[in-house]
Amino acid sequence: MDATSRPVRWFDCRAHLSHYTHHHFVVFLLTFSSYALLHSSRKTFSNVKVSLSNQWTPAIQNASVPEFYPEEVWATNHLFLNTEGATLFLGVLDTVFLFAYAVGLYISGIVGDRLNLRFVLSFGMCSSAVVVFVFGTVTEWLHFYNKYFYCSLWILNGLLQSTCWPCVVAVMGNWFGKAGRGFVFGLWSACASVGNILGAFLASSVLKYGYEYAFLVTSSVQFAGGMFVFFGLLSSPKEVGLPEPTEEDESEDRDAQRPLMSDTEEETEAEDEKNYSVQVSDSVKRLQHQPQAIGFFQALCLPGVMLYSLAYACLKLVNYSFFFWLPFYLSNNFHWQEAEADRLSIWYDVGGIIGGSIQGLISDILRKRAPVLAVSLLLAVASLTGYSHSPNDKVINAVIMAVTGFFIGGPSNMISSAISADLGRQEHIRGSKEALATVTGIVDGTGSVGAAVGQYLVSLIQNQLGWMWVFYFFILMTSLSILCIFPLILKETRLLFHERCAHHVRT
Repeated sequence: MDATSRPVRWFDCRAHLSHYTHHHFVVFLLTFSSYALLHSSRKTFSNVKVSLSNQWTPAIQNASVPEFYPEEVWATNHLFLNTEGATLFLGVLDTVFLFAYAVGLYISGIVGDRLNLRFVLSFGMCSSAVVVFVFGTVTEWLHFYNKYFYCSLWILNGLLQSTCWPCVVAVMGNWFGKAGRGFVFGLWSACASVGNILGAFLASSVLKYGYEYAFLVTSSVQFAGGMFVFFGLLSSPKEVGLPEPTEEDESEDRDAQRPLMSDTEEETEAEDEKNYSVQVSDSVKRLQHQPQAIGFFQALCLPGVMLYSLAYACLKLVNYSFFFWLPFYLSNNFHWQEAEADRLSIWYDVGGIIGGSIQGLISDILRKRAPVLAVSLLLAVASLTGYSHSPNDKVINAVIMAVTGFFIGGPSNMISSAISADLGRQEHIRGSKEALATVTGIVDGTGSVGAAVGQYLVSLIQNQLGWMWVFYFFILMTSLSILCIFPLILKETRLLFHERCAHHVRT
């Protein structure tokens, strides 16, 4: 690489961004908002766990209880005799949700590459909102408490919510090309963290009236968002006659770009009006061939898909454990008010937003993803160790929490968005371009399997060994995520070193 190649590429990226229209902005905003609203409803469940636990257990627990309040009377309104049982059941609900979500992602990715992305996304948002409303609001209004009913609703909720992520990533891939993908997708993938912040804010605002109103507010907002998506989202530039994004070819850096999966392609995109997923084709053949959707096992065998999927399984376990259990941990371990714990947990998401954007930008500059992930995950191990010893001080806790979110949430956002887009647009699938939603479903689905197993293990470890061992478990899983992508780290680091050496020789 010569001395001027990098500055020129950075200038070209800025020029590419300057060509975005208001349609790009609307698509960015609608896809961002749709997944943020989805995450806000998930965050509501984690934010009201203490209230749910209190509602599901007796208020009086002493020796006189059997005499005045026999067990059969408690059973009509209370699911558990103590908070330990309620905590375990909350972990079970997290687990069944994520298992259903994982299974649904594998299916939704395939469906998203074959059906109208706007219809699938709006259906998932609206139907999931109805389920959340029944789960948290209707059951409390009717004073109906049943473990099997709760599990059934949460499994259905996981399946319905799984339709959304592959669709929003595919729509974003249709509108935004390779140039600046790390930064654009890094900024856009903050939608989950913004949703967490929104969910925490909404839940803490109405929690004093009862946890059922927290579910009511978030589900209503989510349903309205689904309607906006249905009437306002454009799945592809083709729908308004705009050119589709192209990807540059730099033959000199062909080998160096291979780890990013699609830097070596010079392509234009063409898609049928009934096809709304990302398609990658040779510019010469774009009007001669209509690409077919890639198969599930073909996508699974693409270079890098399996390694990143396994790494994401370990990393998403840690990230979602913070998502599901952080407010409960703060309230349970430090005895802070539930509303205070909800607001404080926002700082983890703030760190994730900043981490995803900055690390995505760095990976764009280096044009390598894996080395950036490796450094961040190594620092995540240190931050987890520090947070496990955080004192009972809100300011110090918030600072360390934000740092932990930066080094854990940042890599998680990169893998689930920018790297998934790279994997779904690599040159191995030039003749079968309908792959992005399928690949995204595989990566995020495998990550959700790991997260599902982790949620039950977190509740089990906490009950048996305490919170410190939960953090040891997080450190172990973060280390395993590094090992999963270690071959890619070595490969991309070696290529980066060769580029630097070639640069010095030429200069």
